[in-house]
Formats: sequence, structure tokens, C-alpha cells
Amino acid sequence: MRLPEYKMKQVWFVFVYAVFYFGCFYYLEHRDVPVHLINCPLDQMIPFCEWFIIPYYLWFVYITIFLIWFTLGPTSAGEFHRYGFYLCTGMTLFLFISWVWPNGLQLRPEVFPRDNFLTSVVKGLYTTDTSTNVFPSIHVFNSVATCIAIWDSYYFRKKYFIRWSSLLLTILIVLSTMFLKQHSIIDVTGGLVMAGVLWYLYYHGLQRKAHLRTSKYLSKSI
Repeated sequence: MRLPEYKMKQVWFVFVYAVFYFGCFYYLEHRDVPVHLINCPLDQMIPFCEWFIIPYYLWFVYITIFLIWFTLGPTSAGEFHRYGFYLCTGMTLFLFISWVWPNGLQLRPEVFPRDNFLTSVVKGLYTTDTSTNVFPSIHVFNSVATCIAIWDSYYFRKKYFIRWSSLLLTILIVLSTMFLKQHSIIDVTGGLVMAGVLWYLYYHGLQRKAHLRTSKYLSKSI
């Protein structure tokens, strides 16, 4: 079955931006520059907990499923544009910050408090994912952005299980970044602040403008 033209444009938009983002991120991860270490005393008060590897990895499933859904599913072009530009703006800002201010962490435990299957999975994560270019947390930002898109979507307005499950998973993902020592409270706060500012721009701001335009049109029609 042939996709509608506007859906094909959405697919190309996602594909082109993905190539751009991962290409830039690969460059940033492999360049040899001094790294500014991010420190926060509160980070030392958060214990390591390997159980949070589960929601941490569920992030990949969560983002992938709903990105595909908003691109190809029965959602309006407006919902896709809000979600797509929301994600792209935040992720591009992340790339820019990482470029001008290379940053990193030294929070990972040298010795794990327990030795089990989940800690072995965390060890695998540590070997494949560096502790550089962490601010603001994209894990946090993308999770919040996806949750907001779901709650904003007309399609999901009465699908309460999906809405509340997305909120619960988003909270667990945010917590997982700190309990796995993948991110500092500073990174998490940065991701939340960026999500809040861009929410105001792409959701609250645009919807308010649309409401004002509608109100003006109706007032002139009366």
C-alpha cells in the first residue's frame, strides 16, 4: 500500500535528520578535546541500583515505537510536526552545547556493590556508551518530549492506559539515568529545563496562537 504524500515527507524528514544527528554525534564522541567534568554533591547521595537498567534500555523501545507511530500512524500532520520539531530542536541544541562545551562525568562505580545478571548488563552499557557529551541528558529530554506528544495527541485522548503508562515509564527513565550513574542531576535538570522551554514554544505557544486566531476569526464573523 502506497503511503500518502505527506506521510512520505515525514519519513524523509526523520531519515535525513537521523543521518545528520548520528553523524554529528559520532564526530563529537571521537574528537580529541579537553572535557569539562560535571560535578554535583547530590550525585554522591544517589545509590547505584542495577534494576534501573530495565527502564534505561526500555527508552530505546519507547522512543522508536512512538517515533514510528507519529510518523506513519493515524495522527495528524500537525501532531507529527509539533513532535518532530520538538525533538529535532532539543537534539540539535544538545549537539551545539556538546560542540562548544565538551563535557563528561566521573560517576561510574569502580566496583559494583553486587554481582548479578543486571550488573553484567550495566558493565556492557559502560563499555559501549561513553560518559562524555552528557549535558543536557537526551535520555531525559526525548522521554519527556514523547510523553508530552502522547498526552497532547487527539488519538490518545481516551487511551488512559497508554497515557499513564508513558508518564510512569518517563519518570522511571529519568530516575534510571541517575541510579545507573549515567548522568548527573545537572544533566537531568538540563534535560528537563530544555523540555519545558521547548514545550512552551511548540505546544503551549503554538496552541495559544491558534486559539487567538480562531477567536479573532469568530469575532469578525459575528
